[in-house]
Amino acid sequence: MSDNSKVPFPNLEKDGAMMPPPDPGALMQGDGGEIDRSAADLEAVFDVPVQVSAVLGRARMEIGDLLKLGPGAVLELDRKVGEAIDIYVNNRLVARGEVVLVEDKLGVTMTEVIKAERN
Repeated sequence: MSDNSKVPFPNLEKDGAMMPPPDPGALMQGDGGEIDRSAADLEAVFDVPVQVSAVLGRARMEIGDLLKLGPGAVLELDRKVGEAIDIYVNNRLVARGEVVLVEDKLGVTMTEVIKAERN
């Protein structure tokens, strides 16, 4: 198969019929210049695994001090109470958010999406 071949995407709106991928030049552009895309355009990547990390804060210490920590030890982080946490996807900062409690589990609510410049 050559690099120029196109694989048809399924049309999710019509009984599973196959349709060719959309022409990038024919996609609508939003007010901010972004290309409007539907979920069907991204179906090929739905099963790609990613690593998501929510970082509450960071601390630096010597290994000797780390080994002295025990149950109940308090580790001072570089963030203040109520300050936004960083949300990383595959080690890339993508958003900031807040810690929330959902039933008996901790969760994260995204409050700001970080737009990174592409190279």
